[in-house]
Formats: sequence, C-alpha cells, structure tokens
Amino acid sequence: MKKIAVLTSGGDAPGMNAAIRAVVRMALYHGIEVMGVERGYSGLINGELFKMDRSSVSDIIQRGGTILRTARCEEFKTEEGRQKAANILKAYGIDALVVCGGDGSFMGAKLVSKLGVKTVGLPGTIDNDLAYTDYTIGFDTALNTVLDAINKLRDTSTSHERVSVVEIMGRNCGDLALYAGIAGGAESIIVPEKDFCKEDLCRTILEGKASGKNHNLVLVAEGVGGAGELAKYIENVTGIETRATILGHIQRGGSPTAADRVLASRLGARAVELLMEGKTARVVGIRENKIIDMDIDEALAMERTFDNDLFDVALAINK
Repeated sequence: MKKIAVLTSGGDAPGMNAAIRAVVRMALYHGIEVMGVERGYSGLINGELFKMDRSSVSDIIQRGGTILRTARCEEFKTEEGRQKAANILKAYGIDALVVCGGDGSFMGAKLVSKLGVKTVGLPGTIDNDLAYTDYTIGFDTALNTVLDAINKLRDTSTSHERVSVVEIMGRNCGDLALYAGIAGGAESIIVPEKDFCKEDLCRTILEGKASGKNHNLVLVAEGVGGAGELAKYIENVTGIETRATILGHIQRGGSPTAADRVLASRLGARAVELLMEGKTARVVGIRENKIIDMDIDEALAMERTFDNDLFDVALAINK
C-alpha cells in the first residue's frame, strides 16, 4: 500500500474533518502517501485531487462540515461514471479509497470496489441510520445542537404557556428525535418507527394542562414531518396557542463534540489499518464501544432496529 485517497460524500456531518485528519495522519505515520478528493464522487470523476500532508489537516479537528467539501453526483450512478472514477484513481497511482458518508456513499464505495479499487467506508451522517454501527460520526453533535435549541424553545414556550412542536432531522430514522426528546424532557416524541394518534396527543396535552402543566414540547422526526400542520391541529382541538419550529440544516453544523471527535479519529485510523491488511469493501463502525469492521454488502443489507425499550422509557418519564 503506497498511496490512498480520501473523500467525503452525501450530507456533511460534524466530525468528518476529524475523520479526514485521522486517515491522513495514520497513513503518513506508516509511510503511505495521501490524496484528498474534493467534492465527493463528483470531484473524483472530474479529477479534483490534491496531495495532503500533516499540515493539510492541521487545525481542523474542531471544525464542523468537511474541508474536502461534498456534492451529489448523478454521473457516478452510471457504470460509465464509476469506470471514469476508477480510471482517475489508477492514473494517480492510488491503491485504495476511504469514503466517509452514509448508505448512499457506501453503495458508491461498494460499486467502485468491484472495479478493482480497494475501499473502506466510514459512517458519516447525523441520522444514525446505519444498522451495523451503534453510532455514526456527527450524531452526537447534532443531538447536542437539537438539545440546545429545544432548551431555548422550552423557555419561551413556558413563558407564553403554549405548545411547541419541533421538527427534527434524521430522514426515516427517529433516533435523533428520540434521544433529544429524552435529554430535553419532551412531553411527546413522534417518530416514523411508532404509530401515533393526533387525538391521543391532544388528550395528553389537555390532561397536562388540567394538572397544572403550563407548556408542552412535542418533537416530530423528519420522517413523519408536517410540524406546521400538526401545530395547527393541536391549536384547533385544544385551544392552546401552538407554534411550529423546523430546525433544518442548523443541525448539521457546528464544532463536533468530544465524542464525535474521538469516534471519528478511532474509525479513521482503523480504516487505514484495514487497507494495510489488504482488506477491501469493508466498513468500520462501533459496537459496545469496540471498533468493528464488516463486509460492506453485509452492512448495507442489515435491517435497522429501533430501540423500543428506550422509547418506552421516554413514555414513562417524560409525561
């Protein structure tokens, strides 16, 4: 293994820079040259590569986003586009590629590996929706960003004695809403994995008001959506002033937490070790605080399970 490349793909996530830093410095430590690929698979196809050294990743571990930037790439979805990417890597003398992103990025790494390119994937997404790993890079930071926002919303919700409906990102995974709901003491948590009844929600809000509760915080996962419509419904049924807030892409930004920086560093270093061991088409993750790796096909095929026990805890302690 003489030269590797690293790219970030899909949505940005806090901690991606820490992962890039770990990949670069671990590779250099072992005498392996590193090339950075700008703008994900799009930049790979267009030959946007540059040589990286230790100074290339200095002073980035605390920064959100990704210094390599990221972009969607329709061309890479074609066989011709992927072959072009493989040819670019070959032209630069690159032996392997490290990809940091979500399931779509992993699918790209899987397909390019079939063209003779050694690949390893790092789970970089705030959604925490990759079944093979307990946590993804960026999830903890996004969680704390959401928590800070709902803490502030609770202040004004309490002052005005109103209901606050907050829409949380996460695509079709309810983890971000669930964890934020427990940490923030939300009275109601609505996620794609669980059915909910609007009438029951309104009844709970009215019962809370009758018992002296002067505010309500309702978290709605992005996969359910409709925070604005739900807020209008609650206000019409209960007569309580209700406001909707969609946090949006603020959840993706910000300096990564210590947990995300350490996780990204551990995963990035392990990715380089796997390539040095001659392994390919692998993904790296964490389970029970131990770094693991597995076949990318197996990882993508795994069915994600929702933590029903944690949801039950939320129901018991947050009302």
